[in-house]
Amino acid sequence: MTGERPIRLAIVDDDPLVRAGLRILVGGSPDIEVVAEAGDGAEAVTAADAHWPDIILMDIRMPRVDGLVATRRIRSREGAPQVIVLTTFDADEYVLEALRGGASGFLLKDTPPREILAAVRSVASGAATLSPTVIRRLIDHVADPEAGTRRARARARLADLTEREREVAILVGQGHSNAEIAGELGMSLPTVKGHVSRLLSKLDLNNRVQIALLVHDAELL
Repeated sequence: MTGERPIRLAIVDDDPLVRAGLRILVGGSPDIEVVAEAGDGAEAVTAADAHWPDIILMDIRMPRVDGLVATRRIRSREGAPQVIVLTTFDADEYVLEALRGGASGFLLKDTPPREILAAVRSVASGAATLSPTVIRRLIDHVADPEAGTRRARARARLADLTEREREVAILVGQGHSNAEIAGELGMSLPTVKGHVSRLLSKLDLNNRVQIALLVHDAELL
């Protein structure tokens, strides 16, 4: 990242050893800088306001204010940092709720260090999304008695999209990058980026993950 400032990272976890381990991990990467640490969600919101991180690694289960509440509060603000949730179980229903609250993805706490750093860089670049496999695993493991209602609501929201916007939304839901969508639909990369931006605005969403989840809710895949 010569000539560019490092990615500003905040680490939120109630376990000091986890925070210390992540700080050591990041310390060997000149393109990522830890600018804040927090021990619960309330401290995370304060740290986000005070230090303006680009990315927050957010634990879910914490005392006082958990990561779900903190993620919603942080992501509801203008110019909010991206959030990657941390969890022990990939089928944890709390992770799905965090994604719906605006998180850009998740990492398991036993994720190899190289993959943690890669995820931070990917989300910071704006190119990150959850793979459809991950989304399906999350949804498949969550017992949701309101699935039918959610499907109807999702389809109603998508009904106002143009045919092209709908095609782009489905490809986002399938886990394709902007470049892959451009190739699939015969469009330029700036055009795809424009469609994604309009989708976010029209659907009142704040990242690609939420587009993917809405498409999955509508059962269009």
